[in-house]
This record gives sequence, C-alpha cells and structure tokens, in this order.
Amino acid sequence: MSTPQQTRTGKTLDVDHSDAAYRDWLKEAVRKVQADANRSADTHLLRFPLPEKWGIDLYLKDESTHPTGSLKHRLARSLFLYGLCNGWIRPGRPVIEASSGSTAVSEAYFAKLIGVPFIAVMPRTTSAEKVRLIEFHGAQCHFVDDSRKMYDESARLAVETGGHYMDQFTYAERATDWRGNNNIAESIFRQLELERFPEPAWIVATAGTGGTSATLARYVHYTQRDTRICVADPENSCFFEGWTTGDPDVTSDCGSRIEGIGRPRMEPSFVPGAIDRMMKVPDAASVAAVRALEQAIGRKAGGSTGTGLWSALKIVAEMVAEGRQGSVVTLLCDPGDRYLDKYYSDAWLSEQGLEIEPYAAAIDALLETGVWPC
Repeated sequence: MSTPQQTRTGKTLDVDHSDAAYRDWLKEAVRKVQADANRSADTHLLRFPLPEKWGIDLYLKDESTHPTGSLKHRLARSLFLYGLCNGWIRPGRPVIEASSGSTAVSEAYFAKLIGVPFIAVMPRTTSAEKVRLIEFHGAQCHFVDDSRKMYDESARLAVETGGHYMDQFTYAERATDWRGNNNIAESIFRQLELERFPEPAWIVATAGTGGTSATLARYVHYTQRDTRICVADPENSCFFEGWTTGDPDVTSDCGSRIEGIGRPRMEPSFVPGAIDRMMKVPDAASVAAVRALEQAIGRKAGGSTGTGLWSALKIVAEMVAEGRQGSVVTLLCDPGDRYLDKYYSDAWLSEQGLEIEPYAAAIDALLETGVWPC
C-alpha cells in the first residue's frame, strides 16, 4: 500500500536489511544441523515376538537410538531448520520451548550445536533424569506448577529475553517434510520392503504435538497406500475427545502422567482429519505394556511406548479374531531409563493409585491364546 509521501514524490523507497555477518552465521548453523543428520544412521525396526501361527508381524520403530535418545530428535532437527531458515533464530539470542522433557532434551542438543542459549519451560513433575539431560547440554530448565501455563510462560520469556519461542505444538506438523526426505514414515516403509508384509495394515502412533501422526498419515495418503493410522491417547489428554466430538476447543483440567504425550488442549499440529482411528488407553495399561515389552525383548521404554503398544496389541487381537494376516507398526519413543522412578517403580504406581495387574494379565492371555480379554 502506498504512503501519502510515495504518492506525492513518486520515488522508489529502498531499505536493505541484509547482514553479511548474520548470513555467514546462518549458513554455518544450517550446515551444522544438516551435518548432524548425515552423521546419524537410521533407527532400527524391532520385532515383537508373536506366535508364528497367527501370521502377523508386530514391529516397533526404535527411535531411542537417536543421538538424544528419542523420537523428538527428528522433530527438534526439523524445528531448528525451520526456525533458522525463517530467520527466527538469531546468534546470541535464546531459543525457548514449552516441553515436558524429550523435545527439550533434543532441542537443547541442537541449541548447543549451533551455539545459542536454550530455556526449557516444563512442568515441575518432569522426571529428574530428563532435567539432568537438558542441563547436560548446557540448557536452563524453567519450571511451572501447572502444565497449562507452559505456553504463555514460554511466550513471555521470549519477549523478555528477545529470544525465539520455538512452539513445537504449533509448528511440528509444518516443519516436517511429510512427502519424504527421510522422515519417519518413509523410513518405516523402506525398512519393511523385504518383509513378508511390506505394507502394514496399521501404524500406531501417540500424540504429544500431533506432528508424528500427521507426518505418517500424510505420507501414507501421498504415496497412495492402504495402511491405516491409529493414534493412542492417554488419560488426562483431550485429543481423543476432540477427535470424537469434532470440538477443537475441548480441554483437560490436569496433565498427563504419561510424559511426552497427552495434552490439556487440542494442539494446532494435531490434524484430526488425516487419521483413521483413535484409542483412549488407561495409564495402568500403558505401564503394563512397557513392562511386557521388557519381558519380550529385554528393553525398557518410556510410558508413551506402552500407550502405543497396548493399542497395537489390541489391533493384533482383532486381526487374529478375524483370521487376517499382515503387519502392524508402532513406535519405541524413548528409553525407559529416564523413568525408573516412575513407570518401573512400584512405589510410584502405588502413590498414583495405578493397578497394572489386570492389564498385564490381559497381555499375557492374548499372547498365550490369541484372545483379547478386555
């Protein structure tokens, strides 16, 4: 729109904000983040043992093998590239993130990699091991007593410090290249190429930002596959209610006990129309499932892995009951050593009033008989 002065003078106004020193810093920062991807091998696709006679293969995409130990390493890399290329992340200015832990661990890693300060705004109940990992990368932890206040507090800190609020819950789905470029969906299908059922009947994900489920669903649709996407939601999260009712304004009054997933509001990065199915999983079932995983493959995993595994086993049971063969994929999101004082602690379970025995028995019964008792 022309200003009155432009209209009168007819002169061309020219303002050049280019900064050679900043552009040199930016090129080096992007190079470092991309180099991290080049150094990183792909994550493994593990098999969960099922009876051979069922003709069903269950896999877990093991995202715990990333350099920062979780699925969020992919997201953090994408968010940093997105913020850098948009000109939002600047030298010497802090990056701030609202996070329950794993995203903050990964973002702290990338902040240190490119040499900018990082502040993680997180619930006071976040596991001590996650706090240690964040601080290990030289970042600062800023605690809130109410997880619903993380967003506003992060935005306030960004204004106060002149930094950038990364806002994973808004930008997760748009920062990730869902068409390919070695995203998690492309990796899964490439690794399944030589398996007996290379196109899974279902992929089960859990939702924190919603970005992973959006990436998986969009890639499946873009590559014209028949695979269905199921999202498993824990207690005290509003995604399931928002999806089933179609109400984007639904909220939850308290935070999720399953760290890394479950949100008190429908996050902007959650794309309800892209997914096929949702399950609401009791927290006790999530814990029972991660303990069953350790018995099955000798690996401890975080609670979000249990939420997805419980739902995947329910789908497996349906396939057995219907006599269908095929494969199912879910995610091993992060390692269990971050939660030894929670999901692997009987004292914590008692304190939370969680009784996992009926759910553990249900898993045992399924693996022995092929029948889902719940």
